[in-house]
Amino acid sequence: MAQQSPQANAQTQVTTVASARDIRGASPYVAIENEPAPKLIVDPPLPEGLVQGVYWAQYRVENLHIVPVFGEGGRQVSPRAGHLHIIVDDLPWWWADASNNNTVDIANLPPGQHKVRIELVDPHHTIFPGQVVTQTFIIPDYNSAAAHQRNLHARSTSLE
Repeated sequence: MAQQSPQANAQTQVTTVASARDIRGASPYVAIENEPAPKLIVDPPLPEGLVQGVYWAQYRVENLHIVPVFGEGGRQVSPRAGHLHIIVDDLPWWWADASNNNTVDIANLPPGQHKVRIELVDPHHTIFPGQVVTQTFIIPDYNSAAAHQRNLHARSTSLE
């Protein structure tokens, strides 16, 4: 029985590894013809945050790089660039998030129902068609739970 050389064995055990382009997208140095439309995907808010009065929702985008590039010149880059606009409870103001940290983070929300609107926009702040996600959620009365714990502690120390 003939034995295979170690080289032959190594060649038969080749595994497929995703390329950098597969994972990170196209190089910023080569223009992309006919880029597919960008897409915004937002997960539901994390319950661990809601019980603390914090909205944490992870997101990702496809066919777009979230970067701090603004203005008319930013529309000319390829691959496409953009950022997020975040609006809370239909307030008349919003903020731009170009951090690409994968999680929208809004702290100090009071107990009750809230609404967060996340828009995927180009460098000139124009919303990409159909790329708006609105989430409605409830922040539980976390303050009363904390107050209850403080009252219990205060009573136990006053009895001593």
